[in-house]
Amino acid sequence: MTEKNFKKAKLILDNKELDLDILNGSVGPSVLDIRNLYSKLGCFTYDPGYGATGSCESEITYINGEEGVLLHRGYPIEELAKNSNFLEVAFLLLNGELPNSDDKEEFENAITFHTMVHEQLINFYRGFRRDAHPMAIMVGVVGALSSFYPDSTNINDPQQRLISSRRLIAKIPTIAAMAFKYSLGQPFNYPQNKLNYSENFLHMCFSVPAEEYKNNPVISKALDRILILHADHEQNASTSTVRIAGSSGANPFACIASGIASLWGPAHGGANEAVLNMLAEIGSKENIKKFVDKAKDKNDPFRLFGFGHRVYKNYDPRASVMRETCHEVLDLLGVKNEPLLDIAMELEKIALKDDYFVEKKLYPNVDFYSGIILKAMGFPTEMFTVLFAVARTVGWVAQWNEMITDPVQRIGRPRQLYTGKTERSFIKLQDR
Repeated sequence: MTEKNFKKAKLILDNKELDLDILNGSVGPSVLDIRNLYSKLGCFTYDPGYGATGSCESEITYINGEEGVLLHRGYPIEELAKNSNFLEVAFLLLNGELPNSDDKEEFENAITFHTMVHEQLINFYRGFRRDAHPMAIMVGVVGALSSFYPDSTNINDPQQRLISSRRLIAKIPTIAAMAFKYSLGQPFNYPQNKLNYSENFLHMCFSVPAEEYKNNPVISKALDRILILHADHEQNASTSTVRIAGSSGANPFACIASGIASLWGPAHGGANEAVLNMLAEIGSKENIKKFVDKAKDKNDPFRLFGFGHRVYKNYDPRASVMRETCHEVLDLLGVKNEPLLDIAMELEKIALKDDYFVEKKLYPNVDFYSGIILKAMGFPTEMFTVLFAVARTVGWVAQWNEMITDPVQRIGRPRQLYTGKTERSFIKLQDR
């Protein structure tokens, strides 16, 4: 809960004065309350990308980019990734506390027994071209869920919000796996209630009717960690999209579909896909030095994806867990003579030792390692962002629920600095 600071900031404009309250969160920088700025002084603020603007009050996730800190409901992400599982973290994000034994059992059962989707949903997939990008399919199919589950779209009913939240978390992996199978021309696999969340997703993606699928616990644990590390990341582009869509009163399925569309961008959820594309462009270990030199050249537009982070000015706290998991998976699978993975491991060595990378704190980030792991598991690059969406749905749902119950939340309406033509008279066609 925010608290007002006894100190105030004073803003003076054209001999008009306005006292701005200073609000304090439980941790992190204070914020200036500028809600009365336009009504009192007749001006707006200008902040492209909202890099210095707090759009909401939230109790879910805290990030300190300078110190490399990421907390979910107060718990460090490293501790959650190493000691918890994805559905336990999902419960934490949604409810504010880790579940006890009864809570955990009830929640996991509720998710597990909602993983099937309406059979008629299969018809949606048949309407897409086989080579359609899986994220395009995800946007369309998730957006259509409201037509299949209209009984849980009343956002003002807490029980319906609970049902729709659980439906989304349960069904997104099934929808994602169906998108994957559709791209391969293989039959869809129904979910298996005896499997946990990550095991079930891998089963739906990789099993085929002709043979028995055997779960590998190291692989399923690695996927579970990937899901945990991507579950929520404060007010990023896709989360802000979900919140602003939800502020209009849109149903939860439409809101999550809007988040998926935003996540699709290469600057956001497509970063780990961009890493693999970059590795393919490098081509071989012999070319690494040439591309590293290009990245160091200020006059060269080439950039290395997967190094550094817009938010984290220090080491990405998720990357250390992901690095450990990455090497576990590669060792288990005995990946050898795989050019892209060889390039990635060599790049990692350089980045951790090279003075240029160290001085600028361009450490390998979570996207660098997650792309390598997912490729080693057998996922094509176009599925990387889909898996990101599977993980981030939990965060989107938690943020959407928090937004709906926030008493001061209003419909999103950013302002602008207009630089176009001033008012002018219409000119008839013959006089132009």
